[in-house]
Amino acid sequence: MTLPDQLKELFEIDHHPLVLRPDRTRPTAESTFQELMFASTSGEDIRAFFAAPDGRSLAPAILYIHAHGDHYDIGAREVLDGRPALQGPLGQTLVGMGFAVLCIDLPSFGARADRTESDLAKAALWQGKSLAGQMVGELQAAFEWLHAQEGIDQTRIGVFGISMGATLGYWLAAVEPRLAAVAHLCCFADFSELIRTGAHDLHGIYLTVPGLLTLTSNGKIAGQIAPRRQFVGIGDQDPLTPALAVDLALSELRTAYVDCPKNLTIYRSPAAGHQETPGMRRAVLEFFKTL
Repeated sequence: MTLPDQLKELFEIDHHPLVLRPDRTRPTAESTFQELMFASTSGEDIRAFFAAPDGRSLAPAILYIHAHGDHYDIGAREVLDGRPALQGPLGQTLVGMGFAVLCIDLPSFGARADRTESDLAKAALWQGKSLAGQMVGELQAAFEWLHAQEGIDQTRIGVFGISMGATLGYWLAAVEPRLAAVAHLCCFADFSELIRTGAHDLHGIYLTVPGLLTLTSNGKIAGQIAPRRQFVGIGDQDPLTPALAVDLALSELRTAYVDCPKNLTIYRSPAAGHQETPGMRRAVLEFFKTL
C-alpha cells in the first residue's frame, strides 16, 4: 500500500459522507452566508455556513476549516465572526473577492459541542481510530459537496485554516488531489521534535493519530501536496511550534517543492506567537488572488 493510500485510511477518507438537509437551510442575519444543515450517516446534524458571490461566471471556492483554541462554542461561526487568534473575520472578505466559501462545525465544536473532545477522542482511540481522522473524513465529504455545486469552478478550490484548521487543511490537501491550493497558519512542525521537547502536550488530544509517525513525518505529509500551491504562515514565538520543529518540517517540505519552488510560499513572523499577523493576512489574500 502506498503512503497516500495509508494516509487515506488513517484520515478516514470516504468514511463520513454528508447529506444536505434542504429543509434546514436558512439565512444568517449578519451576512450573505446561509446556515446549512448536513446529516451524517449516524444521523447527527452538522451545521455549516455557505456563501457564494453574485455573478454568472464560475466562481473559485474556499473550504474554510475552523480552529480549536479551547473555544468549543465558536466552531463554524469563525468564518462569520473570527476568533482571538485572527485579525478579524475572513469569510465575508473572501466572498467579496469572488470566492464561494463553506465552513462546517467539526466534532465537539459549535453546535456539536454537546460531546466533548476528550469523550470523542478516547472513544476513537480505543477503536484504533482518531478524532482527527473523523474530522478529515468529514472535511473531505464537505469538499465533495462544494465540488459538486453549480457555479463552482471545480479546478479552483482551495483550503484555509489556522491552528487546528491549518493541520487539518494540509492533511486533507495531501490526500485530496482535486484541491488546487492550501493556505495554513500557525500549526506546522515536525511532530517527533515536538515530542522530544514536550511541546506536543500543548496540542489537543484530537490530534493523536495512532501509528502516524511510524509511517511518515508531518513535513512529508504536507509534501504530498506538491506541486500544487501551498502557503505556510508561522510565528517564530509560537510555543506550539518551536523553531527547530518548524525548521525540520520546512526542510522536508522544501525538498518536495525542489522542482517547483515558486509554488511554495513561506511567511515567518519573527516576533509573532500563535496568531495571525496583519502581514500574514495580506499575504494570504494575495496568495488566494491567483487561485
